Amino acid sequence: MHSGCKKAQSVLAMIKRQFKIIDKEDFGIIYRTYVRPHLEYCIQAWSPKLQKDKILLEKVQRRATRMVKGFKKLPYETRLKKLGIYSLERRRLRGDLIETFKILTGREHVNYSKFFELADATSRLRGHSLKLFKPRCRTTVRQNFSV
Repeated sequence: MHSGCKKAQSVLAMIKRQFKIIDKEDFGIIYRTYVRPHLEYCIQAWSPKLQKDKILLEKVQRRATRMVKGFKKLPYETRLKKLGIYSLERRRLRGDLIETFKILTGREHVNYSKFFELADATSRLRGHSLKLFKPRCRTTVRQNFSV
């Protein structure tokens, strides 16, 4: 089991022992302060690729959202919407996009050419000059392989 998941689950167990009833406001404060940091620690660096790791992380958030009074029987997506939080998958994607933007605009001291290839300025692309080039593959063998 991923150490962040294990720690987050132990924190959830401690919260469950300490609080008989948790309402939406209390949950927001407790979850964002004590649980989610364990699930998202260094997530842009190790970025889970395996489906089992993604499911394991999301399972902890599913369990946490069931702790709110009156939310136990609701579907996961409904619980997220009512609590005003997003799935961990969506938060990872948002974090990746933010980190990519920081690297491309020089806010991070990283040479972007090691990670990205910019599209030609002469190509017929509208908008800004930071459009990324993605090489096309004829087969799916190289789909998840980076050079």
